[in-house]
Amino acid sequence: MSLLFKENKPMIATILSGLLITIGLFFTFTDYSTIAALVYISSFIIGGFHQAKEGIQDTIHNKKLNVDILMVLAALGASAIGYWMEGALLIFIFSLSGSLEIYATNKSTKAITELMNLTPESAQMIQPDGSIKEVPTSSLSIGDKLMVAKGTNIPIDGILLSKEGLIDESAISGESIPSEKIAGEEVIGGTINLQEGITIQVSKDSSNTLFAKILRMVDEAQSTPSKTATMIEAIENKYVISVLIFVSVMIAIFYFILNWGWNESFYRGMVLLTVASPCALVASAAPATLSAISNSACKGILFKGGSYLENFGQIRAIAFDKTGTLTEGKPVVTESFFKPEEDKQTIINVCVAMEKTSTHPIAHAIVNAFSETSNHELVIKDLKDHTGHGLSGRAYGEEWKIGKKEYALIEKNSLLINKAETLQEEGKTVIYISKNDQVVAYFGLIDTPKEEAKQMVDYFKSQGVYTVMITGDNPATAKTVGAIVGVNEVRANCLPDEKAELIKELKDKYGSIAMIGDGINDAPALANASIGIAMGAGTDIAMDVADVVLVKNDLNQLAYSHQLSNRLKKITIQNIIFAVSVILILIISNLFQVITLPLGVVGHEGSTILVILNGLRLLKTSPTSFKIN
Repeated sequence: MSLLFKENKPMIATILSGLLITIGLFFTFTDYSTIAALVYISSFIIGGFHQAKEGIQDTIHNKKLNVDILMVLAALGASAIGYWMEGALLIFIFSLSGSLEIYATNKSTKAITELMNLTPESAQMIQPDGSIKEVPTSSLSIGDKLMVAKGTNIPIDGILLSKEGLIDESAISGESIPSEKIAGEEVIGGTINLQEGITIQVSKDSSNTLFAKILRMVDEAQSTPSKTATMIEAIENKYVISVLIFVSVMIAIFYFILNWGWNESFYRGMVLLTVASPCALVASAAPATLSAISNSACKGILFKGGSYLENFGQIRAIAFDKTGTLTEGKPVVTESFFKPEEDKQTIINVCVAMEKTSTHPIAHAIVNAFSETSNHELVIKDLKDHTGHGLSGRAYGEEWKIGKKEYALIEKNSLLINKAETLQEEGKTVIYISKNDQVVAYFGLIDTPKEEAKQMVDYFKSQGVYTVMITGDNPATAKTVGAIVGVNEVRANCLPDEKAELIKELKDKYGSIAMIGDGINDAPALANASIGIAMGAGTDIAMDVADVVLVKNDLNQLAYSHQLSNRLKKITIQNIIFAVSVILILIISNLFQVITLPLGVVGHEGSTILVILNGLRLLKTSPTSFKIN
């Protein structure tokens, strides 16, 4: 209860200030002016204490004046010449706009709070004697074994020890369909166990889990303002000093040159002090940026600073790593050919029986392609793994080999070999199967592009952003994948340092460039890009050096981020133009004695409130779309 009161204290003070103004108006209309003045003073103190305290502390600490000081001076000046109600009203509306800004900040930190709630503070640790003890999650060490009951959150990243598990990973992947896990697979802290109790082994320190990284990234981003917000903050002190000088000069002009009288001259000076204050201008960028960062965090896009989000919409080129970024990161069998005179089922049985003993990605691809139709009871005799070349063994009384062309191939220039080499020229990886040194079949494999890759590339091209794929793979494979996804340019056979140099070249040519990758070899390029983007399933070093992390590994989020950045820019510009326009209109109206202090207060602080509310629109998430919002 005390925490709730503390968080809402500014808003409570604002409400009390407003109520006291209402009571003061009652006493004013019933000719109890002295009581009314006391009530207005109470409203003044209650509503303005928080803002005045922050303004004074900020001025002393940073040795710079701020808008809070201007508002307090304006209210004090109005009260000094008997305009108690106007002074109290100024403080009330100023307090209201401040409370709304606090609300915007609290709203934008909701992403952190929700993520923190997903990770349990305690865990059920399995002791050496088999008993279970509840311990703090923060005290867990790598290698500890934990019991996770059905329906509870997994407390920390680990490896599944149970035979199988059904895990709700929607908080990470965004997928509503639970993920089926088998022993040895990774489980993520904060996800939910939907099956009966499972056992896991801790694989990461509590400070190094995926959720811990997410929390740090969002927290850092919210404390790092955008360039626009930084620029506005930098000119605030000079602006405030200019306003104070301008107001003093104008009061002198009103009194000595225009002969308006002291009360009227000072009154107009206080109106000018109120309407010329840059409250709305100061609030033009920060709340909007915080809201946009919170929005992106909810979608699984972590920006490490407001400037990266603000600048993402301004990129003129974007570079992609191939494997694991534009592609699935694992090969699949796309073509298979068997000699007509050979028994196809026999070849399949042998291939699956041999390859299921290997951990190589190509072996997994072959097993996945043919395991449903193979004879799982077949045993290969004299099975040997020739590292870097292939496998050999005996089955059905024959000698079999499966692997690269140089290893499995004896005959030359046959029609079958020519067809296989055509696949290689198309960028496919070809695996040969020979029986007694005669090729009887071959498989064509490729790391297939992700479903959303082409649509995402097309989106950026439609926005005038130059797209290039950079890969360490061979030119034929790179060209094939590049053609499928539709990038403008393909660079192949690139080592990590060459990727970094290429990014520098593109930056010189296009100015602002983004780079997206997932591996250690991408880290130098990510660091050299204007905006480095790492896939969440990538390596730790890639995530560390990147400026943005796509937690859900969804390329669609790149388009969403680009649109969100454009929305942030649009709303920030709207706010700045609106804030400056209102200030100018109110200043001119005051010079012509058109507005009173209450109207000046309403116009000035009302514009601040509208600017903040406009920025809060960025909290609203929307479905990923490839159209400009």
